Amino acid sequence: MNLKLNHQAHLTLITGPVRSGKTRLALQWAAAFPKPRAYLATAQGLDSEMLERIRRHQEERGSAFQTFEEPLCLSSQLEKLMDVFSIVVVDCLTLWISNLLGALGEEGQGARDQLDDFLSVLRRIKSPVILIGNEVGWGIVPENALARTFRDLSGRLHQEIAQIADQVVLMVAGIPMVVKRKGR
Repeated sequence: MNLKLNHQAHLTLITGPVRSGKTRLALQWAAAFPKPRAYLATAQGLDSEMLERIRRHQEERGSAFQTFEEPLCLSSQLEKLMDVFSIVVVDCLTLWISNLLGALGEEGQGARDQLDDFLSVLRRIKSPVILIGNEVGWGIVPENALARTFRDLSGRLHQEIAQIADQVVLMVAGIPMVVKRKGR
């Protein structure tokens, strides 16, 4: 992964399939910023598999980042961190949407409201943020309504972030592909 971060970018979206190297790239780029650096995690350790994934991610970050866990109130937490840290890495938007659907109802209206609030925060911030999210809509149409709502919310959020982002990177098999880059 030799692709360099555009340091003029204040909003970066890294997207792609699961296990494609998104977090590794985000941490590599964020490490170029001075301390303190923040890592805003949305994952919840609800089972042993997720607890192990969280542990591995924590180990990978080491002491280079201060970690904040926020499964639901991403907007307010991001606003709090922006004035304190040189950069914030938000991992992962798709887990956040899943958390919102579980907490606010499977029909998705509560989640949509939270997404709108988050987009509003992203439009106002001036400090560097790297957002990580999974591309989930490349497969077959899910057979149940909840899965379709999840897919649709994820796709909508990624599209709207991509519109306001300074750079968008698609990870494919560990290889970053620049989709959008301003300020070159």
